Amino acid sequence: MSDMLEIRDLTRRFGGGRTIFGTTKPQLTAVRGVSLDLKRGETLGIVGESGCGKSTLARMLVGLDRPSEGAIRLDGKDLTEGGAKALAARVQYVFQDPVSSLNPRHTIRQILEAPMKHLLRLNGSERKKRLADLCEAVNLNPDFLVRYPHEFSGGQAQRIGIARALAAEPDVVVLDEPVSALDVSVQAQVLNLLDRLKRERDLTYVFISHDLAVIESVATRVAVMYFGRVVETAPSRKLFAAPLHPYTDLLLNSAPVPGKQRLRAGGDTGELPDPYNPPSGCAFAERCPRVEEDCRRIDPPLEAKARGDDHRAACLHPLPAD
Repeated sequence: MSDMLEIRDLTRRFGGGRTIFGTTKPQLTAVRGVSLDLKRGETLGIVGESGCGKSTLARMLVGLDRPSEGAIRLDGKDLTEGGAKALAARVQYVFQDPVSSLNPRHTIRQILEAPMKHLLRLNGSERKKRLADLCEAVNLNPDFLVRYPHEFSGGQAQRIGIARALAAEPDVVVLDEPVSALDVSVQAQVLNLLDRLKRERDLTYVFISHDLAVIESVATRVAVMYFGRVVETAPSRKLFAAPLHPYTDLLLNSAPVPGKQRLRAGGDTGELPDPYNPPSGCAFAERCPRVEEDCRRIDPPLEAKARGDDHRAACLHPLPAD
């Protein structure tokens, strides 16, 4: 599989500058130099605690937020440049809250037709045909097209959100916690739908979630984020079988599993560092059970360790290879 989407040194800062009185405004960096490659046809899972920068990264990938630094390239063309609107249709977004992401004043027909009109420039007959195709693809009753978003359950609304993303005929779909607001039984239905659509339409997914069980079931490759940085990447099976970074190990041991007592490393506060006053060295040092003196001085790069080029970690003292 070839690299389809390239993310290079992506950074997003909020705040900063000066007030009218000349005082400095506080600034935080939500995403810190993230570099990732997305291969055609894969599902890249992105995991991490709340506040790690997952959603900010997702918003930059689809153009809802502009990076402060870095580049996003789709098939070699820069999406961060001014002429990227034509390419933007190729990367679409599925939101976390299915109901609030839909315009309450528009019917489902108007919502689904908007990408067809403004991105694909389809005429009336073409839109009618495509609407029928979308309804069939997401198992949506065509009679629902005249209704409004508040008339649907969360699972139905998320199917509409998925159909809206597909209406632009994208190559890449960014899914930001697409099942976290749904009941467990509905989650399974939506995940099965996404898997089928991926196979039938040759889609590529960026799947963002804090639910490790969901990521393990859908992702072919996983990137773990902490405090705005990617701290470990690996094929899904490798990462879940034997993580390298202590933070990834902490996440796996903290995830609730039926019949298993939840574990947390001794002394871990569970709190991220202050984003307005980031620490020097490794941001995970204060929570890490393997911390050494050099961890507080050196910010480790994301690099391959002893388990091959496809398993990389940003850690000076990674977990031992089995």
